[in-house]
Amino acid sequence: MSRRRLFGSLCGLVFFLNLARVVFAPLLNVFIAEFGIGEATAGLIVTLTWVGSAALRLPAGWLLTRVPRHHLVLASGAILAGAAAGAGAATTVRQLMLGAFLMGTASGVYFVSANPLLSELFPEAVGRILGIHGAATQSAAVVAAPLVTVAVWFDWRYALWTIAVGVAVVTVYAVVQARRTEMPAAGEADRSLIAGALSEWRIILTALGLAGLVVFVWQGVFNFYELYMQSRGLSPTAASTMLTIVFAAGIPAFFIAGELVDRLPSVPLLLAIVGSFAGCLLLLVAADGFVALAVISAVIGFVIHALFPATDAYILTALPDSARASAYAVFSSVWMLSQSIGSSVLGSLIERGYAYDTVFVAASVALLATLVVLAGLERDGRLPT
Repeated sequence: MSRRRLFGSLCGLVFFLNLARVVFAPLLNVFIAEFGIGEATAGLIVTLTWVGSAALRLPAGWLLTRVPRHHLVLASGAILAGAAAGAGAATTVRQLMLGAFLMGTASGVYFVSANPLLSELFPEAVGRILGIHGAATQSAAVVAAPLVTVAVWFDWRYALWTIAVGVAVVTVYAVVQARRTEMPAAGEADRSLIAGALSEWRIILTALGLAGLVVFVWQGVFNFYELYMQSRGLSPTAASTMLTIVFAAGIPAFFIAGELVDRLPSVPLLLAIVGSFAGCLLLLVAADGFVALAVISAVIGFVIHALFPATDAYILTALPDSARASAYAVFSSVWMLSQSIGSSVLGSLIERGYAYDTVFVAASVALLATLVVLAGLERDGRLPT
């Protein structure tokens, strides 16, 4: 029972940590108007959040070879509380960028320590637990746009201060539950970050190959999704609704993908997800009208969010106890860094005059080309399982 209560507190904690990462996307219009910046600079603010999420993953991985996993999990809540409060008080773009970066670091510290911990707390159902945990993560993405909509009626800063207060309360509750829980000893032999990564380099590279490019593309797509929908002729309210649909579809995706991972071969499942996402981008460009855009938005949201529990479950179950945290930290750092620049790249391309549809079609073609190569390697049995 104590493990289940701790798991519940972590679901609450990850809700606010992910809210901190996605809350900036619906605020881009506000930042452009209030600070007088262009799309590239606005995209950079979002990029810094995700760069921050990648920045401390390797140092956190090293710390995991020295301190218990749950200590870093709880520290991430304290980091976010301070960072969100500071970002909400920002009066310049530089201050806002610093706050966004620090908010991202909190999520990075959390995920690199919490995911191995969860896989060891519930080793008999890794996919299911990561699916439930991911659904809690995704709930924050659904709440982000409505939260910002309400906050901007008064002041956009309230959205960030709400995160600061909420995560502080949940962190205190998580501390209480952690003290009552007997932690697993599975990671006691994991004492070298470099040795752990080197010993499992094939698994790390395979996971990056399967999920690296697609999340890079996704970062650019979802952070500019509202602006893209407005370019398609939708009102700001309708565009915000589309983003909410994308995120809402992710909640059942986490549940279903978590169950599938425990039952199906991981590599073919990941290949199917990547191919489906590439096809969805092409359908998005071809879709016309509110209903058609809403339907394809739901499908895109479901497909892309199925990728995350499938990827995490694949690598966490493939890694041995002696290298799980260290090797996962290396994978997670590179994976997050690869996706963090997606928003900045897309913003720069749009500012240079490229149309959204042109960029999306090019991204789909690149994904499909990558898929053909990976599927060939899988068919030849050259990808580790």
